[in-house]
Amino acid sequence: MQQDALILELQNGNERAFERIYHLYSESTYGIIYSIIRDEKIAEEVLQDVFLKIWDKAPSYNSDKGRFFTWILNIARNASIDKIRSKDFKNDQQNLKTDNFVDILESKTNFSEAVDAIGLKKYIDALKPVCKKLIDYLFFKGYTQKETSEELDMPLGTVKTRNRICIDKLRAMVIK
Repeated sequence: MQQDALILELQNGNERAFERIYHLYSESTYGIIYSIIRDEKIAEEVLQDVFLKIWDKAPSYNSDKGRFFTWILNIARNASIDKIRSKDFKNDQQNLKTDNFVDILESKTNFSEAVDAIGLKKYIDALKPVCKKLIDYLFFKGYTQKETSEELDMPLGTVKTRNRICIDKLRAMVIK
């Protein structure tokens, strides 16, 4: 089944289309979730929540606004960030040190492969290291600007300004 037809069937509530989409995207979606959460059991729970959201929100997907995988990526990223910001998760993770986390943009995780698969790797590689670091913390690890400021020992205003500049650079590269 072609992807557009599969998505249309999903939007019409076809369970077989949903199963097919799960089989096509669950592995890469899990990789994205795990790269943020770093806990297999919790990542599996979030994966199930993400696919429930995909089923529930399928009618809201609009191909004019972006690719289907990007839509799934945003749902997975937001669900993962919500999870790591939750009080229960923070309480469970209190004993973890920051050395347990790897720089997502530099590593060869499923996320890097997914980024490469959707064509972002060449743009990310072109960014300066400070931009890579900011985007990693703010978008992939789910840090707030204040937390990023503290983590990088950088004034909050500088984090905000550099983030805006980095996103503008990324946007300019992608639009070309």
